[in-house]
Amino acid sequence: TLVVGYIPANVKNVKADAEYGDTMVTLGADLNADERKTVLGLLDLTEDDLKTMTVLGITNQDEHDYLDDYLPASVIGTRALSSIKLIKAEDGTGIEVTTKNISYCTEAMYVNALATAGIKDAYVTVAGPFSISGTAALVGTMKAYEEMTGEDIDEDVKDAATNELVVTGEIAEAIGDSDKASELIGYVKNEVLEKGLKNEDEIRKIIEDAADEMGVTLSKDEIDSIISIMKKLGGLNIDLDNIKDQAKGLYDKLEGLNIDTEKAEGVWNNIVSFFKNIYNKIIDAFS
Repeated sequence: TLVVGYIPANVKNVKADAEYGDTMVTLGADLNADERKTVLGLLDLTEDDLKTMTVLGITNQDEHDYLDDYLPASVIGTRALSSIKLIKAEDGTGIEVTTKNISYCTEAMYVNALATAGIKDAYVTVAGPFSISGTAALVGTMKAYEEMTGEDIDEDVKDAATNELVVTGEIAEAIGDSDKASELIGYVKNEVLEKGLKNEDEIRKIIEDAADEMGVTLSKDEIDSIISIMKKLGGLNIDLDNIKDQAKGLYDKLEGLNIDTEKAEGVWNNIVSFFKNIYNKIIDAFS
């Protein structure tokens, strides 16, 4: 059984005796024999391997419990197929995700959402027996993590992480670029948590500035959906430094973005002040 060697802010009384290399597997409960064989192959596992580790099942009801608020039932489907392998990594590794036969969720999307959920230092492989969306894999990973620690992840945190994954996927579909969608959500999340933003207009401004810098066009509904998840995240006790450490590949990339709302506003204010001074000097001269 894998138990993780760290205590996230949103999990209490976590066991702390995990060792590098320990492994846990979560398999879709509705895999038939052939599909199970395919998935195990993609996870680089055999049935004999499973005898030496904890194996959990993820059911279709589990998927609906977490995804019904964010996805139509037709998208979630009636069979649980997403499967994951989670390996404890060395401290400081961060979260690394590999996907196989996953068509909707990208590795960056998983990393960002898993970091939000409080998972730390893990190698995660997500696999399907054939091309599937993979949205339910987040549910399986969080379930595995709860088994690792022996404690439940806060339900609000799990809900926010799931919501974040779905919103990122929707933005990716809308703009046709999964990488930019992950960067956009990551950047806005960083600004909201770092600055403690609660006001919708302030969050909207951050989103619009980021979208403009990335060359992304968002509809009002898409912006509203991002605002909604950001307000949800802002109301939780989430450790931003931990998120940056775990999703460091994404956040290292975000440092290259030249988005500085305050600086832009300052330049504009200086221009306005310049012309006001000229106007005042002309009035004074005539006076």
